[in-house]
Amino acid sequence: MDTKPLPDWAVRWERVLQVLRLVPGMPEKQALVHELLQPLERPRVLAFVNAHAMNMAAQQAEFAGLLMQADVVLRDGSGMQVLLRMLGQPPGLNMNGTDFIPELLAACRGKRVALWGTQDPYLEQAKCRIAAEWGVECVSCLDGFLADADYLAAMRTAAPQVVILGMGMPKQERIAALLKQANSVGCLVVCGGAILDFLGGRVARAPRLFRQTGLEWLYRLGLEPRRLYRRYVLGNPAFLWRAARFQGMRK
Repeated sequence: MDTKPLPDWAVRWERVLQVLRLVPGMPEKQALVHELLQPLERPRVLAFVNAHAMNMAAQQAEFAGLLMQADVVLRDGSGMQVLLRMLGQPPGLNMNGTDFIPELLAACRGKRVALWGTQDPYLEQAKCRIAAEWGVECVSCLDGFLADADYLAAMRTAAPQVVILGMGMPKQERIAALLKQANSVGCLVVCGGAILDFLGGRVARAPRLFRQTGLEWLYRLGLEPRRLYRRYVLGNPAFLWRAARFQGMRK
């Protein structure tokens, strides 16, 4: 590694990569599902890191700190696969939340689940789908635009075993950290991004070909070009530029 001190953004990338948990194959994935859903005495946070998260971590020290506070941090997306391969590390499975969170929910039959994020009618539609498909008990549904205190109060009153946060970065990571600090209810807190929009029918999943080739981001950009322009059209080249610089610094 270069003996020169790393710039602040690269230090944050290094620290995020240190907490990243790579999942080599299906047996380890199944074991992770079992591990995450064990009874807990305090909140445990599951977060996902993709290229957008790494860009945010480079720009915002506070957000990078929130990622490092999570108990389990998983690799999400083809951008992270590219970065890890550039660094000579096996990337493991793509543990994107859009696919993995439904797998978690399928293992939650009979559990008390809270859905916090997006807004009606999509929140209600997500609630109905989750209850019907996976047999969970939705004990709290709150939209993603409330004050922090509302989520803390709901945690105490509803006492969920699993909380799915669908608020987007960085709000969901901040709320997850607050719930963990409150330490009032033992549960799994999942930073789910757009998962409730997908489950509620607001956003359509990309066709399988896009997903298999790592181009789901391109499909989503086509659906919401104005909202996602900065994230993908500007963000992807910025991520690759940082990745190349980071690779050079670590040689």
